[in-house]
Amino acid sequence: MLLNYDPRSCLPSAEDLPDSDDTPVDNELQDLIPGLLKAVLALIWSEQMDWFFGVDMGIYYDPNLPAIVPDGFLSVGVPRILDEDLRLSYVVWEEQKVPMLVLEVVSQTRRGEYTEKKDFYAQMGVLYYVIYNPLRKRKPPLEVYQLAKGKYELLVGEPIWLGELGLGIGREQGTYQGIKREWLYWYDEQGNRYLTPEEQIEQGRKEGQQVIILRQLRLKLGDFPVDIEQKLRQLTSSQLNDLAIALFGFSQLKDLNQWLNDQSNS
Repeated sequence: MLLNYDPRSCLPSAEDLPDSDDTPVDNELQDLIPGLLKAVLALIWSEQMDWFFGVDMGIYYDPNLPAIVPDGFLSVGVPRILDEDLRLSYVVWEEQKVPMLVLEVVSQTRRGEYTEKKDFYAQMGVLYYVIYNPLRKRKPPLEVYQLAKGKYELLVGEPIWLGELGLGIGREQGTYQGIKREWLYWYDEQGNRYLTPEEQIEQGRKEGQQVIILRQLRLKLGDFPVDIEQKLRQLTSSQLNDLAIALFGFSQLKDLNQWLNDQSNS
């Protein structure tokens, strides 16, 4: 059993093995989609150091076989960082952990995502197998399988809750690296989507704008009702910028109310 690996044996180490299969990805999504999941996970699990998410990295399960290279995979219970050189590849007999989740992004060129790879991941013991298919219309865009008694069973619903990971996964329209399209995201148990790094920065910037503008309005107009404050907190960053200029013309509360009504009607 390779998980009972003896480091004194003659099995090759990560330094001895190629770090990938040198096969280029078919399109950018095969890097961007797992890259986004990894970036969000780094925020969600920022205090945890017992996980690793690999992107286009070789997984060695059998020393007599070449690596299999999924678009992304998540392993839990392993060091997040091995050393300053980071991982060259993921060698199961060294890590002593099979990845818990594997992601494949289907492109125009089929690479056995529904056949050979699926069978191999089941044999390896990968608990969750995720196939994202943004291009082909004959297949569902997102399929998530869970291993049960050696076979994969399709999970239903979306976002799909992955109980062993304490995460959900699903699709949603959004913007990542300036690209507006459908992306895969992580979700909490209530179905709330976790924010991306870009969204967290924007949220922090917006909250800072709100604090400053609320302070300026109170200095100029005095206290105002809770419902007005709620309306102010619902403004976009662009509207907050406009309000920061408009408030200099306000002399009483009705001026603010009128401005808010104009925004609602525009």
